[in-house]
Amino acid sequence: MRRRNQRLWMIGGAATVLGLALALTLYALSDAIVLFYSPTELAQNPPEAGTHIRIGGLVEDGSVIRGEASGARFVLTDGAHTIAVSYAGPLPDLFREGQGIVAEGTFQASGEFTATTVLAKHDETYMPPEVAEALRESGRWQGEDDN
Repeated sequence: MRRRNQRLWMIGGAATVLGLALALTLYALSDAIVLFYSPTELAQNPPEAGTHIRIGGLVEDGSVIRGEASGARFVLTDGAHTIAVSYAGPLPDLFREGQGIVAEGTFQASGEFTATTVLAKHDETYMPPEVAEALRESGRWQGEDDN
């Protein structure tokens, strides 16, 4: 075999090994990827029941119902659509009605979202980028542009 052909085989083999390593890495990380949805996106194209996702928006005024034990039920909105959320843990201290939050959990077949984690903004001006973008698209964002 010529030296030139040997180089081509080595480059082709290296590219194959790198492609296989990349495919295996992406497959391994696919379970760790959590997609973000706004209530409007959930209404238009709901994910399969049991899918682990992240949703964000504003807690609708008058929607928070705190349980006897720790936990709560509330409605999350982006101004256009709403989604009912249930959470069985202690809510963050900064959680309140009208507050921008991000909740992580699973979407149920009934259309309710069962949260495993609820994150509230940490000061008066912070809004998670995904939530801010969803609220801008719905025309409800009142804050300054981050750019």
